[in-house]
Amino acid sequence: MGTPKPRILPWLVSQLDLGQLEGVAWVNKSRTRFRIPWKHGLRQDAQQEDFGIFQAWAEATGAYVPGRDKPDLPTWKRNFRSALNRKEGLRLAEDRSKDPHDPHKIYEFVNSGVGDFSQPDTSPDTNGGGSTSDTQEDILDELLGNMVLAPLPDPGPPSLAVAPEPCPQPLRSPSLDNPTPFPNLGPSENPLKRLLVPGEEWEFEVTAFYRGRQVFQQTISCPEGLRLVGSEVGDRTLPGWPVTLPDPGMSLTDRGVMSYVRHVLSCLGGGLALWRAGQWLWAQRLGHCHTYWAVSEELLPNSGHGPDGEVPKDKEGGVFDLGPFIVDLITFTEGSGRSPRYALWFCVGESWPQDQPWTKRLVMVKVVPTCLRALVEMARVGGASSLENTVDLHISNSHPLSLTSDQYKAYLQDLVEGMDFQGPGET
Repeated sequence: MGTPKPRILPWLVSQLDLGQLEGVAWVNKSRTRFRIPWKHGLRQDAQQEDFGIFQAWAEATGAYVPGRDKPDLPTWKRNFRSALNRKEGLRLAEDRSKDPHDPHKIYEFVNSGVGDFSQPDTSPDTNGGGSTSDTQEDILDELLGNMVLAPLPDPGPPSLAVAPEPCPQPLRSPSLDNPTPFPNLGPSENPLKRLLVPGEEWEFEVTAFYRGRQVFQQTISCPEGLRLVGSEVGDRTLPGWPVTLPDPGMSLTDRGVMSYVRHVLSCLGGGLALWRAGQWLWAQRLGHCHTYWAVSEELLPNSGHGPDGEVPKDKEGGVFDLGPFIVDLITFTEGSGRSPRYALWFCVGESWPQDQPWTKRLVMVKVVPTCLRALVEMARVGGASSLENTVDLHISNSHPLSLTSDQYKAYLQDLVEGMDFQGPGET
């Protein structure tokens, strides 16, 4: 008999109600907001109790068995964060993880609060490996959150005409195979080169807006990228993990606007695909919905100017090059340039909002590679010269970095020297 595998939200609510884990607690009487300690493992004042929630979840899912498996705090923490980020009924309300005295995060249940978790998860599970009777939600939240995906060969700029197996594909379970932890980097090795390693999973934060109102946010990592789709997922044989944009009826009240947004979503067809190959991010539209894009500030799209381009149909188009970004980042660390831009904004189904507020557009989607956000944050603080400023690049097998300002600049220079600065269509 397989052991029933817990689902993250009912399990978490039970831990909050018990109040036995250090720093894990409700923060309001209505039990809609709670705090999770988020102390970095390399801090001098770090204690085992600071990471109790991450270890408890690893044990509950079978990913860690005390006495059998080697403790792996970065993996526990990453898996816990990924499991929470994939829950649509939960959002990160406050990020105080850089607080020098009390690093923590505040999460909030949205819509109906903590919800009804009375239905148990009866899906059988064998040593954390999952089973065919798991629901799709459990597969997404539990298998992906607690498995390591084996590196895949780099095919170069991939064509979407021939579809590989749909992603994600669970290939290796820590509790089954007990893979060797990522080895410590030697002093001469450049940790930033992991950004270019074939098969490494970049993590993307996807945020959708309907008429300027945020209606959706999800963080995913998948070696074959993602596809923004409407309410109907469509062809599941296409590559990329489908990210379904929500029905506007859940957030909008204007029936006319609702109708228009639904029409846009219905025209997405196979979706808007985004994936990484080498130092490039590529995009392609697989439906009838015209989509314009720009690389801009994280908080606002480049609405004062035109788009950087239109996403091509039925062929790949380069939308972001890591090379110029690193060059701009070096200039920024030297204090002679502005912060490099890294947020991809997509205007779906309408022309780019060049001469009017972007909040008037029906569907705008922002996609942020979290590793690039982390690199910019390191530059802003002058390099991760203290333990409070260590950052996790959020790519598979990556460990948090603690670098001095000089080390950081040297690694950036070394990274950019090995890059190809040809355009996506050049040879």
